[in-house]
Amino acid sequence: MKKFISTIKNIFSIEDLRVRILNTVGFLIIFRLGSFIVIPGINPEKLVAAGGIFDFINTFLGGSFSRASIFALGIMPYISASIVIQLLTVAVPYFQKLQKEGESGRKRLTQITRVLTIAITAAQGGSYLAATVPADAILYPGIFFNVGAIIILITGTMFCMWLGEKITDKGIGNGISMLIMIGIISRFPASLWYEIVEDKALNGALMSVLEIVALFFVVMAVVALVQATRRIPIQYAKQVVGNKLYGGKRDYIPLKVNASGVMPIIFAQALMFIPSMVAGLWRDSEIGAYIGSTFSDPYSWQYNLLFGLLILIFTFFYTAITVNPNDIADNLKRNGGFIPGIKPGKQTSEFIDQILTKITLPGSIFLAMIAVIPAFAVQAGITPNFAQFYGGTSLLIMVGVILDTLQQIESYLLMRHYEGMMKSGKVKGRSQIAAA
Repeated sequence: MKKFISTIKNIFSIEDLRVRILNTVGFLIIFRLGSFIVIPGINPEKLVAAGGIFDFINTFLGGSFSRASIFALGIMPYISASIVIQLLTVAVPYFQKLQKEGESGRKRLTQITRVLTIAITAAQGGSYLAATVPADAILYPGIFFNVGAIIILITGTMFCMWLGEKITDKGIGNGISMLIMIGIISRFPASLWYEIVEDKALNGALMSVLEIVALFFVVMAVVALVQATRRIPIQYAKQVVGNKLYGGKRDYIPLKVNASGVMPIIFAQALMFIPSMVAGLWRDSEIGAYIGSTFSDPYSWQYNLLFGLLILIFTFFYTAITVNPNDIADNLKRNGGFIPGIKPGKQTSEFIDQILTKITLPGSIFLAMIAVIPAFAVQAGITPNFAQFYGGTSLLIMVGVILDTLQQIESYLLMRHYEGMMKSGKVKGRSQIAAA
């Protein structure tokens, strides 16, 4: 405890770090306050709670989705636009060229992403008003309300995007991920209270303690998955420049066991809407009714089996488009590095590809297991709202963002020659591994 208090004092004694932390807290408070402001023209008393698949979306947005807030869509359209642009940089030569142009290309891609965000928000805003807002909750229905509400939703999303950028520039950590994390965490106290105090009141405290212990071990497993890397040793050749000898050092390439992060779960979750849509076309048939009832329940074994298989497929797909063994091998060869016992060039690329395939398989299986844990938690008697914190995108995002934030604080402490937060002096976040 004494060391913890000393670390907190050291953190706030660094002026730059103290200002960044206070800025982050201030921006997050603004984001949370905005999530309670209802769109003008909607009666909040007649809104119904989001259920089924919409409850997952509501978790990421901190409840603003079900409240018909001006931040009802939050940062999700921007994330969708970013995913589309990222895929286009792999498949379309024009976007590949922009990606390689440095700062100017990055600014151009950012502008395209923002324009695409507006278009996606407009499309999703219309669907949101039609599918989730009851007709009797709209005070003055009509074209003027719909257009005005969509403009407000677009403005809210762009403001959330601006907040995320400000947190990144003047705060600490990745601003976009921070906004998602605070939305998820904001629902944790209420879910925990309902699970322990109200739902488990008849079963006693033993079951609540077991649930908390199980949650702790699940979080530790996710931390291990996020930080796990396979180090490939590399050797740099010695070079004589003038009268000095350079190179000859040993290093390593850190390949992450889960190089794709939460993206496979996001892609798989997006495709899980398709069975329900297909079932709607044959709603009068027995097959359509079966598909609709089965795949609209996120806790059924059929839903989770298909969900897990899609995660396995997308893990390999996303790893293949984000980690290029040929580029790694070319960079090593260009900088005079090589893997001991492996020839530079094609053989190095094939060796890295083999290692990547071997570590991606267990990583994808572990990722799929984490994604379907909430379904097992519900079957064990845990309430659905609290079960979402046992796995899936929510837990992976929270763990990843917290590790990134701790790594940022750790770097400030070590740079000012203070003792780090950990005994080892290292907190490995996602950004640190990516930089390596």
